[in-house]
Amino acid sequence: MRILDLVGKDIRQLVRDWRTIFFMLVMPVMFTLLFGFVFSGGDSEGDPRLPVGVLDLDGGDLSTELLVLLSDSQVIRIENPGTTRTELEQAVTEDDLAALVIVPEGYSQAVLAGESEALIVMVNNTSNTSQTVSNEIQIIASRLNRAVHSAQISTDVIADHAGMDIETAHSAYFDDGLRTALAAWGDPPVRLDESSTGAVPEEGDEGAEVYGENPFNQSSTSMMAQFAIAGLMGAAGILVLERKNGTMKRLMTTNLSRVEYLFGHYLSMFLMVVLQLLLLTIFGHLVLDVQYYRDPVSSLLLIVVSALFSASLGLLIGALAKKEEHVIIISLALMFILAAVGGAWVPLEFTPESFQQIAHFTPLAWMVDGFKDIVVRGLGLSAILPALYALMAFAVGLFFLAVWRFRSL
Repeated sequence: MRILDLVGKDIRQLVRDWRTIFFMLVMPVMFTLLFGFVFSGGDSEGDPRLPVGVLDLDGGDLSTELLVLLSDSQVIRIENPGTTRTELEQAVTEDDLAALVIVPEGYSQAVLAGESEALIVMVNNTSNTSQTVSNEIQIIASRLNRAVHSAQISTDVIADHAGMDIETAHSAYFDDGLRTALAAWGDPPVRLDESSTGAVPEEGDEGAEVYGENPFNQSSTSMMAQFAIAGLMGAAGILVLERKNGTMKRLMTTNLSRVEYLFGHYLSMFLMVVLQLLLLTIFGHLVLDVQYYRDPVSSLLLIVVSALFSASLGLLIGALAKKEEHVIIISLALMFILAAVGGAWVPLEFTPESFQQIAHFTPLAWMVDGFKDIVVRGLGLSAILPALYALMAFAVGLFFLAVWRFRSL
């Protein structure tokens, strides 16, 4: 009962301080939205393909087919900010267009005759996308040439078997053969499937989905982990204040033992962090579509173990700091260092393997990984077990360090 009284006192004291709510809820939401915007590239609804202008001087059937293939590209999109060659070339020079494709007069006839009537492609060589655009245009033009060649072969075979002359067979069957050949490029016999973040579902994780398209998947999980440390400043400050004004010594003269005193403060920190993580995950799930509760058991377990670690760290900060100012300095220093190393600011998938190995000596890397296993990789309890074990080890180790430190006070 004495422990619960101490817990209630701490929570009331923390709730009355506006800074606690600001650092535990307002700041993480603000940074989640900010980093989510950064990870989205600033325009999550826009077309990410590179703009390319096209000037068709041929107007033939095959130039029309070429325009369709260019429009269907996953790399480039057709966009004509001008109608004359001069205007389009100026747009390339000013980087309004990534490239200009000029289809010369006689292009269709040249391709049908098997001649190498090349497209005219203008790119800005100072742009880092010039090679990408040039390669894509070359691939598309080559695809059309091969499709035409395939259609001609099939038309010749039909003419030979049916005893028709080539021109009649070409008029009757070439278009169908060309459509069939072009469609075959869209359904190749070998296909490579690629996912953006790469944990492989373990056996038993059937139906695992990948939630990699939402930019808030990274920002929500990482900022939540980061501010689970910043939110400890108020709770750890209570410990320092009670030592400073003599409240701790007076409490020790009552029936409250030192163990009960420490456990009471630890429990109040634990409950505050659990509440913080619950509110942030519910906000992320309902407002930002971050799928924390696609597997509620795994998410709740990770929340509890993360709160155990955070509370242990808060207890240690309260034991180490001699002044309230020291609490702020230590908390912020730990938050920035652990966040930077642990993948809160830059996803660890984008860092060298050696850095990732170093990062996993920190608790935040395991915390972020655990939540991303759930919301990004669509995995279940078996996948987050290493994160749970690691966070529990940090929680136990930091707790005993805090207890040892308090024994010397």
